[in-house]
Amino acid sequence: MTQHTTLITGATTGMGRALALDLAPRGGTLLLHGRDASRLGAVAAETRAAGPGTTVRTHLADLSDLDQVRAMADRIRATEPHLDGLIHNAVAGGGARPLVRELSGQGHELRFAVNHLAPYALTRALLPLLTASAPARVVNVASMGQEAVDLDDVMLERDYEGLRAYCRSKLAMIMATFELAAELRGTGVTVNALHPAHLMDTPGVRAYGLAPATTTEEGVRPTVRLLLDPDLATVTGRYFDRFTDARAHEQAYDTEVRERLMKLTHELTEQVWRDV
Repeated sequence: MTQHTTLITGATTGMGRALALDLAPRGGTLLLHGRDASRLGAVAAETRAAGPGTTVRTHLADLSDLDQVRAMADRIRATEPHLDGLIHNAVAGGGARPLVRELSGQGHELRFAVNHLAPYALTRALLPLLTASAPARVVNVASMGQEAVDLDDVMLERDYEGLRAYCRSKLAMIMATFELAAELRGTGVTVNALHPAHLMDTPGVRAYGLAPATTTEEGVRPTVRLLLDPDLATVTGRYFDRFTDARAHEQAYDTEVRERLMKLTHELTEQVWRDV
Protein backbone atom coordinates (compact mmCIF):
# COMPACT_ATOMS: atom_id res chain seq x y z
CA MET A 1 0.00 0.00 0.00
CA THR A 2 2.98 2.35 0.46
CA GLN A 3 2.53 4.01 -2.92
CA HIS A 4 -1.16 3.25 -3.41
CA THR A 5 -3.87 5.86 -3.77
CA THR A 6 -7.32 4.57 -2.84
CA LEU A 7 -10.68 6.33 -2.95
CA ILE A 8 -13.39 5.20 -0.53
CA THR A 9 -16.90 6.53 -1.02
CA GLY A 10 -19.19 6.81 1.98
CA ALA A 11 -16.22 6.96 4.33
CA THR A 12 -17.78 8.90 7.20
CA THR A 13 -19.78 6.13 8.91
CA GLY A 14 -20.28 2.38 8.99
CA MET A 15 -18.00 0.18 6.93
CA GLY A 16 -16.53 3.14 5.03
CA ARG A 17 -15.08 4.57 8.22
CA ALA A 18 -13.87 1.11 9.25
CA LEU A 19 -12.17 0.68 5.87
CA ALA A 20 -10.41 4.02 6.22
CA LEU A 21 -9.11 3.13 9.68
CA ASP A 22 -7.99 -0.32 8.50
CA LEU A 23 -6.11 1.01 5.48
CA ALA A 24 -4.58 4.03 7.25
CA PRO A 25 -1.62 2.22 8.88
CA ARG A 26 -0.65 0.70 5.52
CA GLY A 27 0.59 4.00 4.09
CA GLY A 28 -0.04 5.56 0.71
CA THR A 29 -2.81 8.05 0.04
CA LEU A 30 -6.44 7.73 1.08
CA LEU A 31 -9.13 9.81 -0.57
CA LEU A 32 -12.16 9.89 1.69
CA HIS A 33 -15.57 10.85 0.37
CA GLY A 34 -18.58 11.98 2.35
CA ARG A 35 -21.60 14.24 2.07
CA ASP A 36 -21.44 15.83 5.52
CA ALA A 37 -18.53 18.22 6.04
CA SER A 38 -18.26 17.83 9.80
CA ARG A 39 -18.36 14.03 9.73
CA LEU A 40 -15.87 14.01 6.86
CA GLY A 41 -13.48 16.20 8.82
CA ALA A 42 -13.82 13.97 11.86
CA VAL A 43 -13.08 10.72 10.01
CA ALA A 44 -10.14 12.36 8.24
CA ALA A 45 -8.67 13.30 11.63
CA GLU A 46 -9.20 9.75 12.90
CA THR A 47 -7.57 8.32 9.80
CA ARG A 48 -4.53 10.57 10.07
CA ALA A 49 -4.14 9.57 13.72
CA ALA A 50 -4.38 5.88 12.81
CA GLY A 51 -1.79 6.25 10.04
CA PRO A 52 0.57 9.19 10.64
CA GLY A 53 2.55 8.30 7.51
CA THR A 54 -0.52 8.17 5.30
CA THR A 55 -1.68 11.11 3.22
CA VAL A 56 -5.40 11.78 3.66
CA ARG A 57 -7.47 14.01 1.42
CA THR A 58 -11.22 14.56 1.53
CA HIS A 59 -13.90 15.02 -1.11
CA LEU A 60 -17.31 16.43 -0.23
CA ALA A 61 -20.17 15.44 -2.54
CA ASP A 62 -23.76 14.21 -2.45
CA LEU A 63 -23.81 11.15 -4.70
CA SER A 64 -27.54 11.50 -5.23
CA ASP A 65 -26.71 14.47 -7.47
CA LEU A 66 -24.85 13.51 -10.66
CA ASP A 67 -23.61 17.08 -11.05
CA GLN A 68 -21.74 16.67 -7.77
CA VAL A 69 -20.45 13.27 -8.87
CA ARG A 70 -18.98 14.88 -11.97
CA ALA A 71 -17.46 17.75 -9.99
CA MET A 72 -15.78 15.32 -7.59
CA ALA A 73 -14.40 13.24 -10.45
CA ASP A 74 -13.06 16.39 -12.12
CA ARG A 75 -11.29 17.42 -8.90
CA ILE A 76 -9.73 14.00 -8.43
CA ARG A 77 -8.48 13.81 -12.02
CA ALA A 78 -7.03 17.31 -11.70
CA THR A 79 -5.20 16.73 -8.41
CA GLU A 80 -4.23 13.05 -8.21
CA PRO A 81 -1.28 11.70 -10.22
CA HIS A 82 -2.66 8.17 -10.01
CA LEU A 83 -5.52 6.09 -8.59
CA ASP A 84 -4.88 2.46 -7.74
CA GLY A 85 -8.07 1.50 -5.93
CA LEU A 86 -11.68 2.63 -5.90
CA ILE A 87 -14.07 1.23 -3.31
CA HIS A 88 -17.73 2.08 -3.94
CA ASN A 89 -19.06 1.81 -0.41
CA ALA A 90 -21.56 4.70 -0.21
CA VAL A 91 -25.11 3.41 0.02
CA ALA A 92 -28.74 4.39 0.37
CA GLY A 93 -30.40 1.64 2.40
CA GLY A 94 -34.05 0.76 2.82
CA GLY A 95 -34.67 4.01 4.65
CA ALA A 96 -36.35 5.00 7.90
CA ARG A 97 -39.59 5.62 5.96
CA PRO A 98 -39.52 2.76 3.47
CA LEU A 99 -42.87 3.55 1.89
CA VAL A 100 -41.79 7.07 0.97
CA ARG A 101 -40.35 7.11 -2.55
CA GLU A 102 -37.44 9.59 -2.61
CA LEU A 103 -35.82 11.13 -5.67
CA SER A 104 -32.29 12.10 -6.61
CA GLY A 105 -31.12 15.51 -7.78
CA GLN A 106 -31.98 14.52 -11.36
CA GLY A 107 -35.38 13.07 -10.42
CA HIS A 108 -34.35 9.39 -10.42
CA GLU A 109 -35.42 6.95 -7.71
CA LEU A 110 -32.95 7.58 -4.89
CA ARG A 111 -31.64 4.05 -4.24
CA PHE A 112 -31.13 3.34 -7.93
CA ALA A 113 -29.32 6.68 -8.21
CA VAL A 114 -26.97 6.33 -5.23
CA ASN A 115 -26.32 2.58 -5.35
CA HIS A 116 -26.06 2.10 -9.11
CA LEU A 117 -25.93 5.26 -11.21
CA ALA A 118 -23.45 7.18 -9.05
CA PRO A 119 -20.80 4.44 -8.70
CA TYR A 120 -21.02 3.58 -12.39
CA ALA A 121 -20.76 7.23 -13.43
CA LEU A 122 -17.89 7.91 -11.04
CA THR A 123 -15.97 4.87 -12.26
CA ARG A 124 -16.37 5.90 -15.89
CA ALA A 125 -15.34 9.48 -15.13
CA LEU A 126 -12.20 8.20 -13.37
CA LEU A 127 -11.30 5.59 -16.00
CA PRO A 128 -8.52 7.70 -17.59
CA LEU A 129 -6.82 7.89 -14.19
CA LEU A 130 -7.45 4.23 -13.34
CA THR A 131 -6.18 2.90 -16.67
CA ALA A 132 -3.11 5.16 -16.54
CA SER A 133 -2.41 3.77 -13.05
CA ALA A 134 -2.92 0.10 -13.99
CA PRO A 135 -2.83 -2.32 -12.37
CA ALA A 136 -5.83 -0.83 -10.58
CA ARG A 137 -8.89 -2.31 -8.89
CA VAL A 138 -12.52 -1.26 -8.57
CA VAL A 139 -14.46 -2.87 -5.73
CA ASN A 140 -18.25 -2.51 -5.74
CA VAL A 141 -19.81 -3.13 -2.33
CA ALA A 142 -23.04 -4.88 -3.27
CA SER A 143 -25.25 -7.15 -1.16
CA MET A 144 -26.69 -10.65 -0.97
CA GLY A 145 -30.01 -8.80 -0.89
CA GLN A 146 -30.85 -8.87 -4.61
CA GLU A 147 -34.14 -8.68 -6.49
CA ALA A 148 -34.78 -8.79 -10.23
CA VAL A 149 -34.88 -5.35 -11.85
CA ASP A 150 -38.15 -4.57 -13.63
CA LEU A 151 -36.93 -2.89 -16.80
CA ASP A 152 -40.42 -1.57 -17.46
CA ASP A 153 -40.43 0.15 -14.06
CA VAL A 154 -36.78 0.69 -13.18
CA MET A 155 -37.59 3.71 -11.00
CA LEU A 156 -40.21 1.77 -9.00
CA GLU A 157 -43.07 4.12 -9.67
CA ARG A 158 -45.42 1.24 -8.80
CA ASP A 159 -45.50 -0.69 -5.52
CA TYR A 160 -42.61 1.22 -4.03
CA GLU A 161 -40.83 -0.06 -0.93
CA GLY A 162 -37.38 0.99 0.23
CA LEU A 163 -35.82 -2.42 0.78
CA ARG A 164 -37.15 -3.62 -2.58
CA ALA A 165 -35.57 -0.57 -4.22
CA TYR A 166 -32.30 -1.26 -2.40
CA CYS A 167 -32.21 -4.92 -3.50
CA ARG A 168 -32.92 -4.02 -7.12
CA SER A 169 -30.28 -1.29 -7.13
CA LYS A 170 -27.67 -3.68 -5.75
CA LEU A 171 -28.42 -6.21 -8.47
CA ALA A 172 -28.10 -3.41 -11.03
CA MET A 173 -24.69 -2.63 -9.52
CA ILE A 174 -23.62 -6.26 -9.93
CA MET A 175 -24.79 -6.34 -13.56
CA ALA A 176 -22.82 -3.17 -14.25
CA THR A 177 -19.80 -4.81 -12.60
CA PHE A 178 -19.94 -7.69 -15.07
CA GLU A 179 -20.39 -5.38 -18.06
CA LEU A 180 -17.60 -2.97 -17.14
CA ALA A 181 -15.20 -5.80 -16.30
CA ALA A 182 -15.75 -7.32 -19.74
CA GLU A 183 -15.18 -3.95 -21.40
CA LEU A 184 -11.95 -3.32 -19.45
CA ARG A 185 -10.47 -6.79 -19.79
CA GLY A 186 -6.83 -6.46 -20.82
CA THR A 187 -6.44 -2.88 -19.55
CA GLY A 188 -5.10 -3.88 -16.14
CA VAL A 189 -8.19 -2.51 -14.38
CA THR A 190 -10.25 -5.15 -12.57
CA VAL A 191 -13.86 -4.70 -11.44
CA ASN A 192 -15.47 -6.98 -8.86
CA ALA A 193 -18.47 -6.89 -6.53
CA LEU A 194 -19.05 -8.44 -3.15
CA HIS A 195 -21.44 -8.98 -0.30
CA PRO A 196 -19.11 -8.05 2.58
CA ALA A 197 -21.04 -9.32 5.62
CA HIS A 198 -24.59 -9.97 6.78
CA LEU A 199 -26.50 -7.08 8.40
CA MET A 200 -23.51 -5.10 9.61
CA ASP A 201 -23.99 -2.62 12.43
CA THR A 202 -24.45 0.46 10.24
CA PRO A 203 -26.76 3.48 10.39
CA GLY A 204 -28.61 2.18 7.31
CA VAL A 205 -29.39 -1.19 8.86
CA ARG A 206 -30.60 0.42 12.07
CA ALA A 207 -32.63 3.10 10.27
CA TYR A 208 -34.65 0.45 8.47
CA GLY A 209 -35.39 -1.22 11.81
CA LEU A 210 -33.23 -4.32 11.36
CA ALA A 211 -31.13 -5.81 14.14
CA PRO A 212 -27.42 -5.83 13.27
CA ALA A 213 -25.91 -9.32 13.12
CA THR A 214 -22.22 -8.53 12.50
CA THR A 215 -19.76 -5.71 13.00
CA THR A 216 -18.47 -3.47 10.25
CA GLU A 217 -15.02 -4.97 10.82
CA GLU A 218 -16.40 -8.29 9.55
CA GLY A 219 -17.10 -6.61 6.21
CA VAL A 220 -13.72 -4.89 6.04
CA ARG A 221 -11.64 -8.05 5.66
CA PRO A 222 -13.25 -9.42 2.46
CA THR A 223 -13.41 -5.92 0.97
CA VAL A 224 -9.73 -5.20 1.59
CA ARG A 225 -8.92 -8.65 0.20
CA LEU A 226 -10.47 -7.68 -3.14
CA LEU A 227 -8.49 -4.45 -3.07
CA LEU A 228 -5.06 -5.82 -2.13
CA ASP A 229 -4.73 -9.61 -2.33
CA PRO A 230 -2.02 -10.37 -4.94
CA ASP A 231 -3.73 -13.68 -5.73
CA LEU A 232 -6.69 -11.68 -7.10
CA ALA A 233 -4.61 -9.37 -9.28
CA THR A 234 -6.18 -10.60 -12.53
CA VAL A 235 -9.58 -11.72 -11.20
CA THR A 236 -12.33 -9.56 -12.67
CA GLY A 237 -16.04 -9.59 -13.38
CA ARG A 238 -16.87 -11.69 -10.32
CA TYR A 239 -19.33 -11.53 -7.44
CA PHE A 240 -18.09 -12.66 -4.03
CA ASP A 241 -20.11 -13.63 -0.98
CA ARG A 242 -17.54 -12.47 1.56
CA PHE A 243 -14.49 -14.58 0.62
CA THR A 244 -16.25 -16.99 -1.73
CA ASP A 245 -16.53 -16.57 -5.49
CA ALA A 246 -20.29 -16.98 -5.69
CA ARG A 247 -23.24 -16.75 -8.04
CA ALA A 248 -25.41 -13.64 -7.96
CA HIS A 249 -29.13 -13.47 -8.76
CA GLU A 250 -29.93 -15.31 -11.98
CA GLN A 251 -30.94 -12.09 -13.75
CA ALA A 252 -27.32 -10.92 -13.53
CA TYR A 253 -26.40 -13.55 -16.14
CA ASP A 254 -29.11 -12.59 -18.65
CA THR A 255 -27.12 -10.76 -21.31
CA GLU A 256 -30.22 -9.20 -22.88
CA VAL A 257 -31.31 -7.73 -19.55
CA ARG A 258 -27.81 -6.45 -18.89
CA GLU A 259 -27.68 -4.82 -22.31
CA ARG A 260 -31.00 -3.05 -21.74
CA LEU A 261 -29.98 -1.93 -18.26
CA MET A 262 -26.66 -0.56 -19.46
CA LYS A 263 -28.27 1.31 -22.35
CA LEU A 264 -30.50 3.08 -19.83
CA THR A 265 -27.58 3.60 -17.44
CA HIS A 266 -25.51 5.25 -20.15
CA GLU A 267 -28.37 7.55 -21.10
CA LEU A 268 -28.85 8.63 -17.48
CA THR A 269 -25.18 9.12 -16.58
CA GLU A 270 -23.43 10.32 -19.73
CA GLN A 271 -23.54 13.91 -18.46
CA VAL A 272 -20.91 12.85 -15.91
CA TRP A 273 -18.37 11.15 -18.18
CA ARG A 274 -19.15 11.92 -21.82
CA ASP A 275 -16.37 14.52 -22.19
CA VAL A 276 -13.74 12.63 -20.20
